[in-house]
Order: sequence, then structure tokens, then C-alpha cells
Amino acid sequence: MPTVTWGVVQGRKEKLVSRVIISDYLKTIGIIPHELEELELPSTVEVMRERVEFLQKIGLTVDDMNEYPLMLGCSVRKNIIPVLTYLEKIGLQRSKLGEFIKIYPQCLHTSVVVELVPVIKFLRGLDVEKQDIGYVLMKYPELLGFKLEGTMSTSVAYLVSIGVNPRDVGPMVTQYPYFLGMRVGTTIKPLVDYLVSLGLPKKILARMLEKRAYLLGYDLEETVKPNVNCLLSFGLRKDTLPSVIAQFPQILGLPLKAKLSSQQYFFNLKLKIDPDGFARFIEKMPQIVSLHQHVIMKPVEFLVGRGFSTADVAKMIVKCPQLVALQVGLMKNSYYFFKSDMGRPMEELLDFPDYFTYSLESRIKPRYQRLQNKGIRCSLGWFLNCSDQRFEERLYGDYIEPESSGPSFCMGGKLELPSNEIVSEEEDDSDDETLYRRTVSL
Repeated sequence: MPTVTWGVVQGRKEKLVSRVIISDYLKTIGIIPHELEELELPSTVEVMRERVEFLQKIGLTVDDMNEYPLMLGCSVRKNIIPVLTYLEKIGLQRSKLGEFIKIYPQCLHTSVVVELVPVIKFLRGLDVEKQDIGYVLMKYPELLGFKLEGTMSTSVAYLVSIGVNPRDVGPMVTQYPYFLGMRVGTTIKPLVDYLVSLGLPKKILARMLEKRAYLLGYDLEETVKPNVNCLLSFGLRKDTLPSVIAQFPQILGLPLKAKLSSQQYFFNLKLKIDPDGFARFIEKMPQIVSLHQHVIMKPVEFLVGRGFSTADVAKMIVKCPQLVALQVGLMKNSYYFFKSDMGRPMEELLDFPDYFTYSLESRIKPRYQRLQNKGIRCSLGWFLNCSDQRFEERLYGDYIEPESSGPSFCMGGKLELPSNEIVSEEEDDSDDETLYRRTVSL
């Protein structure tokens, strides 16, 4: 409870008279004193006026005081000033102290040494940067009221147990401190268990949470499950859901039905892509769900302007959805190099639209020049769709090996590489880690 301001020792009668006088004063300035009836008030109106004026000085209004009248029971010198001084010391801007008190006035009742300091030490122990403490508290002031041995410690321990790197907990808190107040048993664990049940490996899920801690804030029953069911209803295959979620975790929290309906109609209207083709499209590049339609049309119009039919463009996009997110300027440069320098037929772009996704200066030109010098004639995919090491092996090989479709991953199984190379679980990079590097751009 708030500390009283010690003043003149009063008898019972004097206290009653003082309480009536102070209540009348508060009513005259618009404050309703009903909630203060059980609170020990200061001995004089002057002391109460000092509290009111001090709170107004830091930016609080009479309405704010009516929202939480108990703040008027706090001594300016014993409660308010020590708390505000400490908050400013740990990084809150003086100009925002009033805003902070509006959000979390309960902090005025706390002891700096007994309650506030341990919480700040706990946050620093999680590797929250010193300069970020103020930012974290402004986002989630209620942290100051948590018990260290309760929800906060449990949440962190559980996340570390599923594979979250302890060093990443600090950045997670800075990005989304609310997870420290979530109960593991009723909020965090059910969400994790559900995503794992879809086939998402825990290691991948841990990497996702490290980069996007706000995923923990998605409501499982109200948002996540309905969105997963929505994806299935639009024709996505169940075994592709882990890959879709890994590529675009935000898809779990979007107003998905409306977005999918709009995009499906758009692609059918503009490119005659049927629902099945649209589903395959989303499986390969789920980010399409949130891409603006005018952005999508720019690459489409560019390809149509180069002589491709609408049906051809649709086939190219279904093969390589990344086309719709490319900058037209870069596509132009790659196209003109393809026509003028390489002199290849347009059909090759229809077969390998991924050509436009490679960097002209760092991959296409240098590799093409190497092929020219060696006198090798090959398909676009053969010299572009491989690592630098594999390209060197191909360049100096005695034969042109057959093309492969590139890496593929079956959730829960092994990563299959071209030439049937298998990455075993005993190697440094697990299947999950390799999938993450290949499919997720966080």
C-alpha cells in the first residue's frame, strides 16, 4: 500500500475533519474520492495539493487520476520521486514518464530496491541491452509487476528447452516482451505443440521464434487453427504446410480467408490460373498472400510486352512464383543480356523462368563468359541452378551431367541433394538447419 506522508499527529476527530476537507478539495478539481475512503490520506490539504500538482506537472490529467485514484495515496518524496528517478536512470525519457505512469500507475506503489531493481537485473541477465531497457518497459510496463520466479522464468526456460538459443532471448524480449507474461501451460506450449504436430521441426520453430517472437502472440484457437484450416480449404496439401509456415510465418496471423480469396480471384481473372494452380503457387511462395496486386502486375506486363502470351506467363509464374516480386528494371537488364549477348530462343525462358531471379552481374554474366571460353553449350538451368563449387565441377567435368530439380525436403526425413547425396543427422548441419537456410529468408 502507498506510504503515508507523516505530518502532525492527529486524533480520530481531527483525522475525520481532515479527510472531509481533503475530499471536498478533490471534488472541486474534478476528482472522485470514493476509492480513497479506505486509504490513509495526508494530514493537510496542502500535501494533497502538492501530490496533485506534481502528477499534473509530469503530464497526468484529472481523468488519469480518476482512472486510478490510488496514486493520490503515494507520497511525492517517498514514492513518486524515487520511482520516477529510477525509471529515468534505466532509460525512460523524462518526457515519457507521464505516459508511462498513465499506462502502469501501479509502479508508484513499488519499492525501487525490493521490486524494481531485481526485475531490471533479470532483464539484463537475459541479454537485453542496457539501452533497450527503457524501450522494453514502454512497450510492456507490466513487467515491473511480475515475480521473477514465476511466469517470466518459466517462459524463458521452456523456450530454451525447445531449442531457442539463450543468447537470442534478449533480442526476443526487445522485439516482443509480452511473451514473458504468457503462461507456458495455457498459451506457449499448446501453440508449439500444435505447430510441431503439423510437421514443423522444433529446431525450425525455434529459429522462427528467435527472429519473430511476436508469433507467440497469435491466438491458437481464434487465429492459428482457422488459418491452417483455411490453407487446406484452398487446396494446399497438408504435407506442404510446414514449408509454407517456415517460409512465411506471418501467414498464421493474417486475415487469411479474405486475402486468399482476393488473390485467387485476381490470378484467375488476369492470368486464368485455376484454383489448383493457385494452391501450388502459394505452396512455393506463400508471401504472395500479402503482395499488392499492382506490384504483381508490373512483371506480368513486362513479360507480356516481350511477346509472351498470357497463358505462357501464367505457366512461368506457376513454375517460378518469385517472378511476381521482382523489380522490372532488373528483369529488363537480364532479358536484354539474354537476347543480345546470349542470343537464345525465348522458349528457354519459358522452360526456365528462374533465370530472372539470378543476379546478372554476379552470376549470369561471369558464368556465361566461362562457358563461352570453354566452348560449352548448355541449358540455362544447367549453369545457373547450382552452387559455385558445383559449377566448377561441371565446367571441368568430362561430360554434362543430367539436370536435377535442386534440393528438396520432406519434413521429418532427410535432405535430398542433387546426385542423390544425403545429409545425415550426424553431420554438422542437421536436416532442419539446412532446410531453414534454404527456405526461410528471415
